[in-house]
Amino acid sequence: MLNPAAEAGEFKPISGGFRLHGWLLLIWFAASFGVVFFARDLQMIVGGWPLGYWFAAQGSVFIFIAIVAVFAWIANKRDGENSTNDLAYAAYKRRLHRKFATYVVCLLLFLLALALAEQWGLKKTWVGAIFLFATVGLYAVIGIYGRTSDAAEYYVAGRSIPAVYNGMATAADWMSAASFISMAGGLYLQGFSGTESQPGGLVYVLGWTGGFCLVALLVAPYLRKLGLYTIPDYFGARFGGRWPRLIAAFAAVLCSFTYVVAQIYGVGLITSRLTGVQFEIGILLGLGGVLVCSFLGGMRAVTWTQVTQYVVLILAFLIPVSWLAYKQLGNPLAPFVYGQQLQKITELEQQLVHSPAELQVINEYARRARDYEMKLQNVDASLERDRNALRERVRLLNEGRADESVIVAARRELAALPKDGVTARERWARAMQDNLDRAKPLGGMPLHVKPFAGDPQGSRDEQQAFDVSRRNFLALMFCLMVGTAGLPHLLTRFYTTRTVAEARTSVAWSVFFIALLYLSAPALAVLVKFEVMSHLVGQNFDSLPAWIAQWAKVDPTLIMVSDVNGDHILQFAELKLGADIVMLATPELGGLPYVVSGLVAAGGLAAALSTADGLLLTIGNALAHDLFYRGESDRAGAVRSVMLSKFALLVVALAAAYVAAQRPADILYLVAASFSLAGAAFAPVMVLGIFWSRTTRKAAVCGMISGLGLTIYYMAVNAAIVRSAMGLKGPGLWFAIQPISAGVFGVLAGVVVTVLVSLLSRPRSLPSHGI
Repeated sequence: MLNPAAEAGEFKPISGGFRLHGWLLLIWFAASFGVVFFARDLQMIVGGWPLGYWFAAQGSVFIFIAIVAVFAWIANKRDGENSTNDLAYAAYKRRLHRKFATYVVCLLLFLLALALAEQWGLKKTWVGAIFLFATVGLYAVIGIYGRTSDAAEYYVAGRSIPAVYNGMATAADWMSAASFISMAGGLYLQGFSGTESQPGGLVYVLGWTGGFCLVALLVAPYLRKLGLYTIPDYFGARFGGRWPRLIAAFAAVLCSFTYVVAQIYGVGLITSRLTGVQFEIGILLGLGGVLVCSFLGGMRAVTWTQVTQYVVLILAFLIPVSWLAYKQLGNPLAPFVYGQQLQKITELEQQLVHSPAELQVINEYARRARDYEMKLQNVDASLERDRNALRERVRLLNEGRADESVIVAARRELAALPKDGVTARERWARAMQDNLDRAKPLGGMPLHVKPFAGDPQGSRDEQQAFDVSRRNFLALMFCLMVGTAGLPHLLTRFYTTRTVAEARTSVAWSVFFIALLYLSAPALAVLVKFEVMSHLVGQNFDSLPAWIAQWAKVDPTLIMVSDVNGDHILQFAELKLGADIVMLATPELGGLPYVVSGLVAAGGLAAALSTADGLLLTIGNALAHDLFYRGESDRAGAVRSVMLSKFALLVVALAAAYVAAQRPADILYLVAASFSLAGAAFAPVMVLGIFWSRTTRKAAVCGMISGLGLTIYYMAVNAAIVRSAMGLKGPGLWFAIQPISAGVFGVLAGVVVTVLVSLLSRPRSLPSHGI
């Protein structure tokens, strides 16, 4: 290892401070799982807000911030590490403050200049291109300026990052394309809690902020004491031997690769919209910005790139949501005033549910679903019948000398038919399910403020739906929180601070900077839904805004409109928005200048690039430093390790770009799945290793393998393609838990196996470098 314990003390299990931990964890549990469990009972209106909704969207987040801040203040005071008398370090921080203030002012002036240029006639394509190349160029300059081959600089930025800037970089690293692009869209589509079979909504706000309480209380400061470079380093230092490190490195690559594919997909989505190039070309353009930073400068360059990216992405998020709030409510402080729109949305939902035109659309979707169901009864015969009918239609059109465009359209329809029965069955089954989903009130979307599907006071089926919905919400929230405490690319960020005290303070700054966006995301979802329901729905198809067609060209799954009932008026059920479009299209939906659209796209690009930087660095380091680690401690060995990390990073980036180009799934699902994998693989063994000296090497190996293996198995065996290939019938779910929350079983298995094997195996003496 490259001098991993240069500043570590004796390896001492944590023995004091349990009372503080216990009280803060109790408050955390009550503010998250307790509030959610009783959310259906907290329906009283206080200050215009449904109390349960307010707590889940905002109240709990404030409590999480307070928990992390109080822990940092008390623990630092107890350890006597509140301040430092290092005058050189204080002068270094003052220089950083001046540079940061200069950067923010220059960025605001740049935005103002572009806004004025647009008013004076600058074309929209130029605005988009300037945003893309100016921001990516800035990140590339930082990457080149921060280039290094020094191991400490490359892996942990020389452990010299002040807490506030590390918190900002952590927030940018954390708030990926899922947070910036998809979370508001998920809240728009899923409301409070999603559906019975698809938990979502506010679970992401609770899970992705509440998890930082676990990071602060159970992981980050204790890892920082080790003075290591990577998370697999911890498993090697704590448990000894090769296997704990190798398994940890494999798990780090697996969960980080799943995560980075989602980020690169977001990069391609935004770049193609900004420049008009093909999606695949957009991926390669954005990937160049990622590689310049992480390839040349490692953590040193990535850290300062992420600080600059945080400012871009937070401005890009707050400006549109504040503008919409001011437009609708006369107050730009969106998180504090959007409750007024919740009641209006509830009223609009009831109007749409009982609208005759909406019912016509629902009935048409139901008819289409029945047609597909009949086709699936005899796939081969149905396919042949459709093919013959279209051939006959093309022949009649040719004989009747119909318009060429009509003939071409008919030929395209014929060519688009499935080539064989297997393809037809898969396509028609998917189409049938899609039509069944949309043949429901509000296009299958749940009521926005209603916690959980079903009704605890209703029929047996409604009561079961309620129990399953709440159970899945709690399970996913658990996976997101525990996964946060196990994500390698996040935890590595706390290796970069100067001291343990700054690591604690850095977590507090991180959750504060993250909360600025997470408190605004529910507001954006509500404001956009009100805008759609009250202004977009009801328009004539001929007068729909141009941005709908423009985004549909980028990716048809992002937005889809069709005149299902033939009245030439857009009904709510005729509009299908993907989660990844709601934030990106907000400026155009709200009628904002195009420069704001460019800023939003640049913010989404910053979010995706910043997380991709950290993830690719984690993967490259795991492959080079951990999987192929040979214990070299000399200067030449350190340089070889860094160069190997850079090569591995490049290969992984290209592989992730290829997978992302296949559009494997939506961003939110991919990211949430990586949390289940990280939580099951790392969290149980890591936390037990920190707080329980009895944890053994054999137990760590067995715990990681069982937790990760069970999670992968549950995800795989419940994948539609796997069940179809293996001929599995019926649902394969345990306790009706969806595969996205597979980590709930993996974490439990990891804890049980680690504890049992530790009790049954002989403890080894702890190494002299560690916690």
